[in-house]
Amino acid sequence: MALPLNTQAKYWGIVAAVFLVVLWFLGDIMLPYVIGAAIAYFLDPLADRLEKIGLSRVLATIIITIIAAIIFVVAALMIIPLLIEQAVSLFNIAPALVNDLQAFLTKRFPSLMDAESVLRRSLSSIGESVQARGGEFLSTALASVSGLVNVALLFVIVPVVAFYLLLDWDRMIAKVDELLPRDHAPVIRQLASEIDGTLAGFIRGMGSVCLILGTYYAIALMLVGLQFGLIVGFIAGLVTFIPYVGALLGGALAIGLGLFQFWGDWVSLGLVAGIFVIGQMVEGNILTPNLVGSSVGLHPVWLLIALSVFGSIFGFIGMLVAVPVAAVIGVVVRYIIGQYQTGRLYKGLAELDE
Repeated sequence: MALPLNTQAKYWGIVAAVFLVVLWFLGDIMLPYVIGAAIAYFLDPLADRLEKIGLSRVLATIIITIIAAIIFVVAALMIIPLLIEQAVSLFNIAPALVNDLQAFLTKRFPSLMDAESVLRRSLSSIGESVQARGGEFLSTALASVSGLVNVALLFVIVPVVAFYLLLDWDRMIAKVDELLPRDHAPVIRQLASEIDGTLAGFIRGMGSVCLILGTYYAIALMLVGLQFGLIVGFIAGLVTFIPYVGALLGGALAIGLGLFQFWGDWVSLGLVAGIFVIGQMVEGNILTPNLVGSSVGLHPVWLLIALSVFGSIFGFIGMLVAVPVAAVIGVVVRYIIGQYQTGRLYKGLAELDE
């Protein structure tokens, strides 16, 4: 006999409360394990494909680990230092860019740029704030991540956790399946399958899209000669998971910087704009349909709400778990709505009358 509904709700409520309490008190400690689990989840399909061509799980995991280690070393030695350098330089040069914008607006629209005008004071305030707060924000962000867990320890634990979780992923899933309550196992498997589909479409699919587009934007902008091409490409790729926002934000930033650097060189400015037009066309027609699919069940607004809420409450670790939690809530809500629409509360007596 199945447990009463109120008893089931009590148990699942206890599980959710324990999860939130653990996240609140042990979030800093759990950071490397959450990152390692996310990496293992991202790479599990690749390991499965290597197994299908005849490799053992151990050999597939070793091959993936070696390739990932090579990519990480190359990024750590070549890309990350340049990325940080460009970010700091962009913050430092912001007041000069604002002054150039003031000079341009003064020449073209003198009535708007009087000494006491609101626009002029706003631009001056923006430039000073960016210079004062930008470097401080970057340093604080780096310091906060370092404060969560020792960086050296993070670099040691994350690869080890990812390796062992990737190695035992299928066995762990099978073990969890054995522990499911028998009365509810079919429903839980169905919900888990939908959650996995949503996460696979979003994390693996959109993660791949962000990586590909970020790399394309950065390389293309640097080839054109844009001074901060790498950081602009990184920003555009990072926010690509929100439809159109990545291209609009990155394009606006790149064209704005290009106006100061290439003023009068309309060919270079056209190339900068064309890079984002091509990127948006490739994303909409090739990358997103093939890597993400038609629907992943996570609306951008719902995702932003989850990121904001969990980030503000639980910090950096909360932002990492926001997407899985949003996917779980979304799937459960859709299931509850489906149950409601097939029940007596929704249909009433109309179905009996028919």
